[in-house]
Amino acid sequence: MRIKTSIVVLTYNRVDALLQVLRALVPQCDERHEILIADDGSSVKAVEFLRTNLPTFRCAVKHVWHPDRGFTASRARNLGAMSSVGNYLVFLDGDCVPNPRFVMAHEALAEKGCFVNGNRVLLSESLTLQVTSGQVDLTSAIFMDWLAWRLRGDINKLAHLVYWPKAPGRCQEKFRWKQIRSCNFALWKDDFLAVNGFDESFEGWGHEDADLVLRLHHLGLCRKNGFFSTEVYHLWHRQNSRSSEDVNHQRVIKRMQTDIVSAEKGLGDNLCANEVVVTPLN
Repeated sequence: MRIKTSIVVLTYNRVDALLQVLRALVPQCDERHEILIADDGSSVKAVEFLRTNLPTFRCAVKHVWHPDRGFTASRARNLGAMSSVGNYLVFLDGDCVPNPRFVMAHEALAEKGCFVNGNRVLLSESLTLQVTSGQVDLTSAIFMDWLAWRLRGDINKLAHLVYWPKAPGRCQEKFRWKQIRSCNFALWKDDFLAVNGFDESFEGWGHEDADLVLRLHHLGLCRKNGFFSTEVYHLWHRQNSRSSEDVNHQRVIKRMQTDIVSAEKGLGDNLCANEVVVTPLN
């Protein structure tokens, strides 16, 4: 099947980081792709700054915005996916700069009956400030740059320097909680629809991504891990409030004892989302 990839980029009031993500995607995208900026309620000022500074893409770019009602990342991602026209979805966070082969690597790993769980390289606060201010371009960094940053503790690993798309041990047929990353995640749109997307009944930060992975396993899909392939560079940020983490964790634990596939509150509940504003940006 020919892939048409829709890249859903989550954002909220952090345009300096988002622009670094978008600039890294520009040379990787062509007419077969589209970018959906899934905005979890950024301010008018932030949206205007984004529009003014949006880089030039060869593919379509849409801004999908809904009102700010706290941390509702699941809903923002669902709305972005619903606005897509591609048959393959790649979810990316607006503070995760993709490596220069990111789109190609995800498409190379795409396989029917599987979803892809990507991974990340963590950046320090000081290196992040250099990136968002334009002093450092991660996509053009050379080996010695990365080595120096690793020795200084500005990054946590160097795995992204190796490209090994056929590395063994990628597939996991059983649910495993460890290293699930909704900030770097891909699957066929039909499979996303089949599980009713992210479950928006998970409130606040935490484990809505594990819940999605669990339900995809219940659907019969296999997890493929994107190490040595789909790494993103995760820009530093202050930790979000995790007051809901334990409650969400316990919900997933309980669901592990079931065969639940469909989200309790997901895509089907957004069909009449009349507060959503979808704007073509190019």
